Amino acid sequence: MNKPELLVTPAKVTDIQPLIDAGATAFVIGEEQFGLRLAGAFTRSDVKEAVATAHLANTKIYVAVNAIFHNERMDAVDEYVAFLAEVGVDAIIFGDPALVMIARDFAPNIPLHWSTETTGTNYITCNYWGEKGANRAVLARELSLDEVIEIKENADVAIEVLVHGMTCMFQSKRTLIDNYFNFQQKQLPKVTEREFAYLHDKERDTKYPIFQDRNGTHIMSPNDVCMIEELSELMEAGVDAFKIDGVMKESSYLIAVTKLYRKAIDLFAEHPDDYEVYKSEMYKEIEALQPANRPLDTGFYFKETVY
Repeated sequence: MNKPELLVTPAKVTDIQPLIDAGATAFVIGEEQFGLRLAGAFTRSDVKEAVATAHLANTKIYVAVNAIFHNERMDAVDEYVAFLAEVGVDAIIFGDPALVMIARDFAPNIPLHWSTETTGTNYITCNYWGEKGANRAVLARELSLDEVIEIKENADVAIEVLVHGMTCMFQSKRTLIDNYFNFQQKQLPKVTEREFAYLHDKERDTKYPIFQDRNGTHIMSPNDVCMIEELSELMEAGVDAFKIDGVMKESSYLIAVTKLYRKAIDLFAEHPDDYEVYKSEMYKEIEALQPANRPLDTGFYFKETVY
């Protein structure tokens, strides 16, 4: 059985080697002005270092260029894509069709991964973007397991799914946190880089992480998806890449979770009966790592969660 790629989003370049040692085989990184909801901001020198580190270990670096772009930013995108081609990244992740045209001119040999987070919901759309030049589709988080398997059976491109981490529920290009404090005539609190605030739903006693960056405001799910007990059908279907999202995660947590998913993938591929025996134990190990305010669930794979 072919093993899926184990794709992780690190917060900083120094996390890449420990994550390789933990079993990751690919990474998503990027610069905040070009990529959405990154686990950390990577400078150009960071990208170069990440590529060198990953390629020494025969692993891959994908760079997110999936922000929502307006006219005044297009020249910068051209130049950034040319830079990515120069340093030899392994793929560019895009949502805006403009990236397909730009890549043809500035990075014709770099593979493209189509990712909009919301519209990857059927195999026809996946194949449409395959015809336009993408070789992978990143599926929407709101799909059931049956829908994912049906897409994989009919897709002409590689398929990537989220198996662990938080999901985005809402994005606005408006700076909603700034706007709120301005309306309240209050000073915006000083926070450290990429620190999260929370929306509190008192009726459900739920807190939704919310953060603001140069791409706007993002409201995230109150739970973390965890599919470590449910990998068998995804692997049997031949899903090509499993993603662990590192947004709002400490390095130690991400490394520990990556090790457990590496173990789970290898067990099912080589000794499926052992996977069935040990999968609940691996889940409990992740559960023990979870912050108290971040319960685990299976997202929409089994329609257990409605946000």
